[in-house]
Amino acid sequence: MIKFIVGLGNPGPRYAETRHNAGAWFIEALPSQYRLNLRLDKKFHLEWAELPCASHKVFIGKPITFMNESGLAVAAFAQFYQIHPSEILVVHDELDFQAGEIKLKIGGGHGGHNGLRDILNRLGSADFYRLRVGIGHPGQREQVVSYVLHPPILDEKIEIDRALYRAMKVLPEILAGDFSKAMKTLHTEA
Repeated sequence: MIKFIVGLGNPGPRYAETRHNAGAWFIEALPSQYRLNLRLDKKFHLEWAELPCASHKVFIGKPITFMNESGLAVAAFAQFYQIHPSEILVVHDELDFQAGEIKLKIGGGHGGHNGLRDILNRLGSADFYRLRVGIGHPGQREQVVSYVLHPPILDEKIEIDRALYRAMKVLPEILAGDFSKAMKTLHTEA
């Protein structure tokens, strides 16, 4: 079962609306859905809250570090609360998917994503779940940094928001550990 959901992004208003913050957008949407308040906890380098769940404790969090140090928050929080990598869901932007495409998977490499790279290094494991939020690709490798650090155009933002909404709809299945049902819904709906 998932015990910790973390959404990746860069901190501060300068980056709040950029494509690289698609994972953080998911976490930012949950408090209004569940009537929660994210609280800043500097020792964990994280804004976090406990998500209501009948069967077990579930925490949500958004690192306050820059993307390339995301693992600092994830590892510190997981270690303190004794959460195993297989009980963590990392929500992050995915260049390899079109805006609006969203997929759930476990394990794998970092695929060049600096946030995932740091989490892998600090956890010492790749055995965590990933919710990959498509943001599209600029077409040229040398344009990637600029692309992820700029806001999506309106049509892309609408598609990304729709994908995040679909992910929220399957959150109960994800929390219950019914990943096959969640995957089937996410991977077939558009």
